[in-house]
Amino acid sequence: MSRRNRSTARTRSTPPPAPKRIYEPDWPVVALGLVGLCITGYLSFAGLFATAPIGCAEGSGCDLIQNSRWSILFGLPVALWGFVLYLIITLMAGLGRPRLKRWQRLWLLSLFGVAFSLYLTAAGWFGVQTFCAWCLSSLLTLVVLLLVLTFRRPESAPGMGWAGFLGGQGAIIAVLILGLHAVYAGWLAAPEDPRLRALAEHLDQVGARYYGASWCPSCQEQARLFGPAAEHLPYVECSPEGRGGPVAFECVANDIGSYPTWVIGNRRFTELKSPEELARYSRFDWSGFEPEA
Repeated sequence: MSRRNRSTARTRSTPPPAPKRIYEPDWPVVALGLVGLCITGYLSFAGLFATAPIGCAEGSGCDLIQNSRWSILFGLPVALWGFVLYLIITLMAGLGRPRLKRWQRLWLLSLFGVAFSLYLTAAGWFGVQTFCAWCLSSLLTLVVLLLVLTFRRPESAPGMGWAGFLGGQGAIIAVLILGLHAVYAGWLAAPEDPRLRALAEHLDQVGARYYGASWCPSCQEQARLFGPAAEHLPYVECSPEGRGGPVAFECVANDIGSYPTWVIGNRRFTELKSPEELARYSRFDWSGFEPEA
């Protein structure tokens, strides 16, 4: 057989390449992702530019949540992290991917979003005893998203029992939430600063009083400035029964109308103060402090 004939036979025996399979976008998930992007995008804009979202009047539940420590994660608004999550979900659902792999990843991301949103909702309630309507709308979007994905699980998932699948994914989510809680709870915070502890004890010794409320975001920030040394501050809880409960007698007797309020000598300060300012007002030697050997 001539070289030309052998080449022709080889060409005829080679099967043509299979057409590339095109996967349709998951349009319901894309639509829900876009809803989440609108909510978190608006909240991110408000957080980055320090503007109050619609319906978040000063002193409202939304305002308290947006100004609490749970609204920030690693120095950025939580809403911005939510925007990134929704963006990943939307892109993943819109781009062509094998259906089973895409579903698994989308379901895991949605489960994480629901778990983290529930954690933040619970933290907001126990921390400042209120809810944020915008945050609840994002939580509802994630719950619907998770339900849509759950009821549309691909049939091409042989051997994937819910018990085993949930066990594996649930363990991953639990570890992630525990890690985030460690950040918010201060488990990873630096050890107690001797100078801050000395200042806190000095304030107590000179008769200063720090009036606050457990649900007050600025009070939480004031405590954060002192870190572990905050427990030595001369703190007076003005709302012992929660946000809706009666004001403590000592706070009423001293005409405390806002939180935090510092009373140092004959002076009264009705806003958050840095340790340096408190040291100056109470005549504590901040710059010359030397810890005991």
